[in-house]
Amino acid sequence: SFCLRTSPRLLCAATQQKNTGQNLEEDQSQSQNEQKVEPSTAEKLLAEEKAKLEEQLREVTDKYKRALADVENVRQRSQKLVEEAKLYGIQSFCKDLLEVADILEKATESVPKEEIKDENPHLKSLYEGLVMTETQIQKVFKKHGLLRLNPVGAKFDPYEHEALFHTAAEGQEPGTIALVSKIGYKLHGRTLRPALVGVVKEA
Repeated sequence: SFCLRTSPRLLCAATQQKNTGQNLEEDQSQSQNEQKVEPSTAEKLLAEEKAKLEEQLREVTDKYKRALADVENVRQRSQKLVEEAKLYGIQSFCKDLLEVADILEKATESVPKEEIKDENPHLKSLYEGLVMTETQIQKVFKKHGLLRLNPVGAKFDPYEHEALFHTAAEGQEPGTIALVSKIGYKLHGRTLRPALVGVVKEA
């Protein structure tokens, strides 16, 4: 028959060709599998890189927001310092003027009121001049936010008053101010000089 006449050499060649065909199919199949694996690995790498970049973006955004907040805080603090400098920059000068106001007050108080009459024109003119000067200086003080503290009858406040002594005072509540020894002053709501006072003590 045909099969019997077929030489062993031809059979080997056919078998080798068949094996070669199978090997080619296996190689192609393996190549396809590798191609399927490679995109999956690439996608994984891309996903990791994307995650890293997103994390870096979040960090940069957070730092940017914090930097903006810091700049705004610095701006607000600077603005507050400038405003306070405008309000309180004159406080040293004001303190010096308070001594002048004290002297004027003492001078007007020292003039005997019974001597202020037309028969003493020089004394009367001097007294009126002192009163006018004292009134004018208080107007200037008020214009610049400097106000007197004359707290007779008020409750003692350690932020505005300095207690020199305690005294018994009938009919007055303990802790109130019975006597002001020296007028105090506040500059724009801030105590520039506390009033020196005598406080009513417990009975």
